[in-house]
Amino acid sequence: MNLREKINEDIKQAMLKKETLRLETLRMIKAKLLEKEVEKRVTPEGMTDEDEMQVLLSSAKMRKESIEEFDKAGRKELADKERSELEIIQEYLPKQMTVDEITKLVNDLAAKLGVQGQKDFGKLMGAAMKELKGKADGKLVQDVVKARLG
Repeated sequence: MNLREKINEDIKQAMLKKETLRLETLRMIKAKLLEKEVEKRVTPEGMTDEDEMQVLLSSAKMRKESIEEFDKAGRKELADKERSELEIIQEYLPKQMTVDEITKLVNDLAAKLGVQGQKDFGKLMGAAMKELKGKADGKLVQDVVKARLG
């Protein structure tokens, strides 16, 4: 079952269970997937797993940024809603790596690439993100790389 089929099935379940927030979030994901199809000019079958993952990751990133902004503004109710939506989106993402796993991978890459210091930040960060795309938050990877080089 591909992502679109799973989301359609989950939309039906959310309607039956009258889970409003879940239903809205799943419909948003479905709309974003449709937008991506139109943008790439492909049929639903033409969407790659990477395209679908990109949609989910961008939606998750938007929620994280919104949570941060709402927290700064003292809008707890809006931040909580965004957190709930983020949890729903994360159900469809692969399991995220821990800081220890990211650190180990970054250290291995640093040794393999022979990075020296801060001047090699871009080199190490690019290689790390290529390896960890969809498996770890980019900000977390950036922090680990900075700590490794700094």
